[in-house]
Amino acid sequence: MNARVAAALVVLLVVLGGGALLVLQREGAERPGAAAALGQPLLKELKAAEVAAVVIRDAAGTITLERREDAWTIAERGGFPADIEKVREFVVKAIGLKVGQVEPLGEADRARLGLDDKGTRVEFRGADGKPLAALLVGKKHFKKEPDDPEKATADGRFVLRPDDPKTVYLVSDALSQATSKTAEWIDRRSFQVEKVKTLEVRHPEGDSWRIERASENAEWKLAPLKPGEKLEATRANSASYSLSLLDLADVATKDAAANAFERPILVDATTFDGLAYAIRVGRLEGENHYVAFTVSGAPIRERTPEKDEKPEERERRDKEHAERLKKLEERLAREKQLAQYVLLVPKSRLEDTLKKRTELLQKQDEKK
Repeated sequence: MNARVAAALVVLLVVLGGGALLVLQREGAERPGAAAALGQPLLKELKAAEVAAVVIRDAAGTITLERREDAWTIAERGGFPADIEKVREFVVKAIGLKVGQVEPLGEADRARLGLDDKGTRVEFRGADGKPLAALLVGKKHFKKEPDDPEKATADGRFVLRPDDPKTVYLVSDALSQATSKTAEWIDRRSFQVEKVKTLEVRHPEGDSWRIERASENAEWKLAPLKPGEKLEATRANSASYSLSLLDLADVATKDAAANAFERPILVDATTFDGLAYAIRVGRLEGENHYVAFTVSGAPIRERTPEKDEKPEERERRDKEHAERLKKLEERLAREKQLAQYVLLVPKSRLEDTLKKRTELLQKQDEKK
């Protein structure tokens, strides 16, 4: 090998080596940035105390959760109460999201990962209405593809920050509550008819009945009671007690509620606490009834002492009555707020109350 050839090979090795070195330097400049992001908070700038609203938009619609003093409400349902704990949990969860994986995002991958215009957008806003942070929530991530992705529990979610549209992140939380469905956000506490004194149910086809009792421990009486009839006490108790166990499935939109009460079942109840409820049970929507109600009266403030009540018993019972009165007044204030809306109540919660008259009676083979 002559000197000229040897010199040429040296130059070529230097060039190739320099090129390889350049490639390594470029990769080193790119990968450390991605590597450095792993385990870091995804929304570093977001602070829970500054969040005054959460807006979620998806294919089904939009929901706006707004903070009002110490409460959260749903703007699209006329300020209906949201579940405070669910909203707080979602905000804290968003703040705690950590980067589990980061990759560049090409245009062809946006639709595949659900990070295009059809994805779910979550926006956190401050008291001035300006965005604090936003997130586009894409498809769920599964380590092993399940038979039914809709029902399976995911181990993560693909997400994108709108301010960094060319990067996709994988987080370990499935973010299942990133939805505009009001049923997932409402405060499910319903009105509660406790300590029922009288209960009357009137069906639109004419079937009606009324039960009443003289005291909380007295037997129920069916009025009027026809010859040969006998009220089944267990069914009467279930009809009245079920009204104290109501919860909510959802709150209706104005459009849906407009024709929900064409042929309602009417339920009137009074309580030993001094309250009166007028309830309209509308048509069935899936597994839920449309329900509207009003509540009137005022809690009885004075307790009637029992006969031969000892001083220590009177003190204890007076204290219990005062505590119950406080809770009752708090509940009544909330119920008057609920009375402004049309509610969706699970059919299963109302079945015992909405029985026909004959269903409350003892059957021939039950009579002694």
